[in-house]
Amino acid sequence: MTFRRTMLIGLVMLLGLPLSAIARVCVQDDASQRVCLEQPARRIIALSPGATELLFAAGAGEQLAAAVSFSDYPPAAKQLPRVGSYQRLDLEAIVALKPDLIVAWRSGNPMGDVARLQDMGFPVYISEPRQFEDVSATLERFGVLAGTESAAQGAANGFRAGIAALRERYADAAPVTVFYQVWDDPLMTVNDSHLISEAIRICGGVNVFGDLDALAPRISREAVLEKNPQAIVAGGMGEDNPAWLTPWKAFPSLLAVQKGNLFFVAPSTLQRPTPQMLAGTRTLCRHLDSARARH
Repeated sequence: MTFRRTMLIGLVMLLGLPLSAIARVCVQDDASQRVCLEQPARRIIALSPGATELLFAAGAGEQLAAAVSFSDYPPAAKQLPRVGSYQRLDLEAIVALKPDLIVAWRSGNPMGDVARLQDMGFPVYISEPRQFEDVSATLERFGVLAGTESAAQGAANGFRAGIAALRERYADAAPVTVFYQVWDDPLMTVNDSHLISEAIRICGGVNVFGDLDALAPRISREAVLEKNPQAIVAGGMGEDNPAWLTPWKAFPSLLAVQKGNLFFVAPSTLQRPTPQMLAGTRTLCRHLDSARARH
């Protein structure tokens, strides 16, 4: 409990007021909803791996009551009870756990199910970080909702400082055209509104599919060949599995293939909106430095 909050509680008690007069905590979520709790959350359910990771980073790991499948970081997250997957929620299991806060993923969860949970009276925070600053702000908001402000602020400040250092370092870097592969079948990428594209921009990269309308559009191999990027970056199916890059070697006309600029970044460090994106962006920047050196 912060010193300021301790002093406030003392003042309320001195005035003979109920503690509920100060216990209510409120934040605004990424759907512009005001989310209020009568007291800091003690039973939180996270409906995406990214939300789980953010809550741990904000110091609220002990308050997590459940998560969805693939919530695997930090290691303690693997021990949490599961309430389905982010795409197929187990509403019965969620209700049975009696959460006092649910964190939903706007572009990943079935929003009809999320609305049902709200209709049942459960406080729901809808999360959708689109910029690096949103990651820091989300950490701070989770700290407020969970009563872990100090830990959350430290994590937010550390992330901001790391990203700011990368922005400064690569501010004048020569541009490198990049195709980022987020999935293999169907072949998918991201547009410039996606958080991954901000990482690309910070490193001096230019997303060749940044102008597409969809956040994570499907594309064809022919479209990649036409764009002819200087570098191809892929996540893959595992933390150390660059197999998605191998098929591109069958297209020697691609600049990325000619120059040996086929790069892997562990998906957990770049495809989840969490503080791990700092490590993923550093890796991406090193890869694009290699591409510049081969230009």
